[in-house]
This record gives sequence, C-alpha cells and structure tokens, in this order.
Amino acid sequence: MCGVCGCSSESAHRHDEAKHKRLIEVEQNLLADNNTYAARNRILFGRRGIFALNLVSSPGSGKTTLLVQTIKNLGDAFPIAVIEGDQSTDLDAERIRATGVEALQINTGRACHLDAQAISQALGGLRLPESGALFIENVGNLVCPASFDLGEAHKVVVLSVTEGDDKPLKYPDMFHAADLMIINKVDLLPYVSFDVQRCIDYARRVNPDIEVKQLSATTSEGMEPWLAWVRAGVLRAALQRPNNATKYHYVSA
Repeated sequence: MCGVCGCSSESAHRHDEAKHKRLIEVEQNLLADNNTYAARNRILFGRRGIFALNLVSSPGSGKTTLLVQTIKNLGDAFPIAVIEGDQSTDLDAERIRATGVEALQINTGRACHLDAQAISQALGGLRLPESGALFIENVGNLVCPASFDLGEAHKVVVLSVTEGDDKPLKYPDMFHAADLMIINKVDLLPYVSFDVQRCIDYARRVNPDIEVKQLSATTSEGMEPWLAWVRAGVLRAALQRPNNATKYHYVSA
C-alpha cells in the first residue's frame, strides 16, 4: 500500500513511476534553463576576451588561498575579477578585496551550488575585465556543481592532500566535468597518508584527458605551472576576441 495516499501496491507502483518521471522532467527543465543562461554568459565572456574559470572543491581545499596567491602573482599582468559563492557570509570576498581586486559575493542560502542565472545577474554588478580573467569560486561541494555549466572556459577541481586520494572515484561526475585537477597542500604530504599517483590514476580512470597540477598555495611550491596555465588561457581568450577588439596588454612573468 502506498504510504502517501493509501492506494493498492499496483497503484502505488504507478504512483512512484509518475513521481519519478515528474522529478526527471523538472531536473531536465532546470538544466535546460541553466544552459540557456550559460550560453549567454559564454557569449559575453567571448566578446570581452575573458578567460572564465569555475573553481570547485570540497570545503576547506584551499580555493580562496589559491586565488589570493594567484592574484598576487598575476594581478599586474592583466585585469582580474572574482565571483565568490558561499551559503552565507562574505569572508572569502573580503580576503579577495584585500588584494585590490574587485570581488562580488553570492550567498546561496540553502542552495549547494552556483548556477548560470546567478552568475548572469552577478555580472551586472561587477566591473568585468576586458581581456583578463574571471575566477568563479563555487560553493564547497563535489556533487551539485558538476551538473551546472556557468559559461566558464574550464572547471578546475581543487583537491587537497588532507582529503582522501580516492575522491575522484567517489565523486566521478565532478572529475569527469573538470578539465584540470589541482592537488593542493602538497607541503603536508609528509604528514598525511595521501598517495598522489593513485589519486591521479583514479582521476584519469574517470577522465582520461584531465590535466593535473601539484602545488601548495600556502608555500607557493609548484605554483608556476598553474600560473603559466592561467596566463596561456588569458592570452588565448584575448586573441580570440571578435573584430580584433583586443585591448590586452600582457605582461610576461
């Protein structure tokens, strides 16, 4: 007997099937709407020559520290802006603003991810860089953000060595969606049981094409390959601006 309406088992089965179908339809409509906004965001980024990155991770992986160090190293090379996503507070945005870079905070409340519509609305209140970089720091979560395109050029998943090296297998959708995996806090490797090669092997089991950078945002160990990757992306986005409208003044390291 159905626990919802008290109908027979056969009716309850049909009831569950109908409910499941409605849930799938709602999810499909939600993602379709999101993809429409994502496409608009991507067009805007392309017109302005913006290299947009969506940084995703579990809570505490070191995304904000990585952004602060990245800005300190690249802030004189090209314009940078940041969108911060958290369920509450603007603590991370304050850390970014302390570097002199504009940051806009999005508080999601009970929502566990940023979506493309939220980013679209945020862009209206942000002085967007021309031929520069936009970093979007997503809510700390390795599940929901995997499904939501924000219009970014790449998803970058940040995994710290204080987490399990099996995270790519436990959260395959995220590592499949990401183009780059950053293994952060490598300065702590002597103190934790984290197998770097096993983590990389697991990540490439779900995504053979994923790139990997190993670094410590705290000590700056291994930062240069990441910084070079960002520089190359910014230059590429600037050169791809339509109508040769590039106003890019690149300062090499």
